[in-house]
Amino acid sequence: MSDLNVNGALTRRRGATLRAATVRAANGDSATGTASLVDGDVSLHDGQRTRESFLELAAAKSEKKKRRVEVGDRLSCHKAQESLLSSASGYRNYRGVINWCVVMLVLSNARLFLENILKYGILVDPIQVISLFLNDPYSWPAACLLIVSNVFILVALYTERQLSKGSLSEFAGFLVHCINLSILLTFPAAVVLWVPSMTSVGGAIALGFYTILFLKLYSYEDVNRWCREQSTAKAKKLSRSLSCPSSQQFKGGEQKVCYPGNLTIKDMYYFVLAPTLCYELNFPRSPKIRIQFLLRRLFEMLFFIQLLVFLTQQWMVPIIQSSMKPLEDMDLSLMTERLLRLAVPNHLLWLMFFYWFFHSTMNFTAELLRFGDRQFYNDWWNSESVTYFWQNWNIPVHKWCLRHFYKPLLRKGFSKMFSQSAVFFLSAFFHEYLVSVPLRMFRLWAFTGMMAQLPLAWLVGRFLRGNYGNAAVWISIIIGQPFAVLMYVHDYYVMNYGDGVE
Repeated sequence: MSDLNVNGALTRRRGATLRAATVRAANGDSATGTASLVDGDVSLHDGQRTRESFLELAAAKSEKKKRRVEVGDRLSCHKAQESLLSSASGYRNYRGVINWCVVMLVLSNARLFLENILKYGILVDPIQVISLFLNDPYSWPAACLLIVSNVFILVALYTERQLSKGSLSEFAGFLVHCINLSILLTFPAAVVLWVPSMTSVGGAIALGFYTILFLKLYSYEDVNRWCREQSTAKAKKLSRSLSCPSSQQFKGGEQKVCYPGNLTIKDMYYFVLAPTLCYELNFPRSPKIRIQFLLRRLFEMLFFIQLLVFLTQQWMVPIIQSSMKPLEDMDLSLMTERLLRLAVPNHLLWLMFFYWFFHSTMNFTAELLRFGDRQFYNDWWNSESVTYFWQNWNIPVHKWCLRHFYKPLLRKGFSKMFSQSAVFFLSAFFHEYLVSVPLRMFRLWAFTGMMAQLPLAWLVGRFLRGNYGNAAVWISIIIGQPFAVLMYVHDYYVMNYGDGVE
């Protein structure tokens, strides 16, 4: 009973307290409301003073925090962190180091270039450049070969039209394509070898164009055959087949083309001129031609082609001429010295050629044709393996090999190792084709160099990683190319001048 009396008393006291607080709050609110109605300016000034006091309080807190930080800095100035050059630091901005490397490269090569001018004088001769393309001013065999290439283009188009109509069987069409592609490779090679007025440079340009055309027409035949197979299997799936990609790829109201509506002369020659080796019925298109972008690429093309010719005549030719001594008369140290002398200018010219062709020229062509896919190369300079380099330095060729050669071999049951070796073998064949035929000699240096990439890729991928792998790729590029150039130049000079070598 005593507990109940105590609890009751406590409850009554709490109730009385709450009622008193309520009355005071109500009276206070009433007083406040009356005051606000009587004198609104007083409440406004009170609000301003409240905000000012709040700002003063915030400034005081900020000052106290600043003093605490200063005291902390005096007491402790270290924290756990990695050095910038350590890989664990995550630091990646080496722009200053790259600029330093470029400046040192320019200064070191400027010294060599100045020595070259003082020793040999000015060797640049525009007339000599013309003679590289023409032996006889009245005979232009390389240009004639380029004109004749239209025959092979029209044969491929006519064959596909007949196949789409059913006038030719699949086997007959395949046979016609095989004959057309075979003649496409053998005919220009025979002209280069048997026509005396054909120069080595003109022959190399003509064979390069025919090689590109061979890869394009091969892709043209493959894609149209795939379209026929899909249209025969299911006509309902035609809108989502390879011949009619999804509408997300085409913006701005571009009209899609479906098979066999693509078999026109306009479509064929657009593909022949487009900077790609893989055929599609509907290429991605850019909205418009950017005149400023086009002019920049044109300026780069003109500038770099003149720079390439100038450096080749002034820098490369004297080094090559000094390397004409037969190998049997040279010791290993002399051969190594000449190889290293040739390595730097050859590598710089190769880098300039890469930028001129894969960036300036191909972007100029793509912009002119409103060709949307501008990925002509990837970051091959960061390659940590030989395989990554070959997959990314020439994207059009890589796409063609992957689409029309590597994956078809895998679908037929061949292993990855065999398919990769077959791709390198095909690349080695075309490298040798483009070098030996114009020089009219067969030494297989280019073929051997390409096939040597297989064991090199295995060694680098197995034993080297990261920066070491990247350094190995750069060394193979810098040393491998001038070695092949030195071998071809030596053999060419010995074959053509024989006992006249001093």
